[in-house]
Formats: sequence, C-alpha cells, structure tokens
Amino acid sequence: MSYFDVFAFQIYPYIAMAVFFVGSLVRYDHSMYTWRSGSSQILSNRGMRLGSNLFHVGILMVLGGHIVGLLTPHSVYTLFISQEHKQLLAMVVGGFFGFLCLIGMLILLWRHLFNPRIRATDNWRNVLLLVLLLAQLLLGLYSIVQSSHHLDGSVMTLLADWAQRIATFRGGAAELISGVHWVYKAHIILGLTLFLVTPFTRLVHIWSIPLEYLWRPYQVVRRRQPGLRYGPRS
Repeated sequence: MSYFDVFAFQIYPYIAMAVFFVGSLVRYDHSMYTWRSGSSQILSNRGMRLGSNLFHVGILMVLGGHIVGLLTPHSVYTLFISQEHKQLLAMVVGGFFGFLCLIGMLILLWRHLFNPRIRATDNWRNVLLLVLLLAQLLLGLYSIVQSSHHLDGSVMTLLADWAQRIATFRGGAAELISGVHWVYKAHIILGLTLFLVTPFTRLVHIWSIPLEYLWRPYQVVRRRQPGLRYGPRS
C-alpha cells in the first residue's frame, strides 16, 4: 500500500467532509444571500425544464443509492438479498438513473457553453463544476462496466467496508481498497473533491432541499372569470 493510498482513502475523506460541513456553516453565516442555485431559467428556458429534471432526478437517486448501498451493514441487507443480487441491482438501477442524469447533464452543459444569453452572464466556476460533475458521472458509469467483470459482489463489499470504516472513524480503511481497479479509486477521490468544493460553489444549495413540499397543503388556484368583479366595490 502506497503513501498515496493512505492519504487519499484514509486521511483525505476527513479533510473533505470537514471542509464540507464547516465551510457550509461559515458560508451560511457570512454570505447567506449567496446560498442559492443561481438558476439561468430567466435568461433562457430552452432545454431548462427537461435538462434540470433529468439531472436532479438522476443524481438524487444515484446519490441515495450510494448512501444506502455503502453505509448499510452487510448483516442487514443479507437478510433480504444476497451479495451478488445486491451488486446486480446496483448496476441496473444505478445505470438507469445514471443515464438519465447524463442526458440532463449534457443538456445543461450545452446551455452554459452554447447559449449566448447564459454564456454572457456565466462564470468559469459554474462551467468547471458541470465538467467535474460530468467526469464523476462518466467514471460512475464506467465502474458499472468494470463491475460486470466480477459479479460476485466482492469489490462492492470492499467498497462498502471502506465507507463504513471511514464513517465510524476506524483505521485500516485504505488497506481494503488499495488493490481495486483504478476507476473505483478515481470515482472516490473525485466524489470527495466535490464535497470539498461544495461550500464554495452553487452546490451548496443541496442543503436547502425543500422537503416541506412533501407535506404542505395543496395550493388553491381560482381562474379569473369574464365579467366577475374583483376587489372592493366603489
């Protein structure tokens, strides 16, 4: 095991997560009015709805799958599904939503690169962020191809053990994945880097997911009828 593996997979995760949490708190405290996604829909609506919906649905499902798949103890999921079937399920579901996310990402990236109105008001940080997200997504999709070469679930188990050791502050995490294929290592490092840069980019708005929409009451909308007076009578 190299010094790079020790730093990248035992030390760097804590650096990235510390910056993610502390940096987000500091930004909210000192720059609350910059805490937004910076939507470009007001500049151009072309492709915005389709691209944004596909991207957000895809990335939320992929991120949720990563959290559940990596952090769920083996003793829990083996009560319902085998190691091999878990990997196959992750490949199918992750591949489907990853492909949806890829389509949405390409639409959004095209808007930022080739829509003149958006490009005139854009900045390099937004474009770089989209490129990093695209690279991370492509690495994830390629890891599915690589996973098809070993369907016994052994590598997925190693990755889950690594994540659980990091989450519970145990040593020896880097040793578990020092020998896995480079695509898994690159996917982990770039994913941690995205957490690292989140407080300094528009990604910080992930903290503000409007979960209250799930239980808020329906909005009542009444149409204006011809000949019907509105407001106080004179």
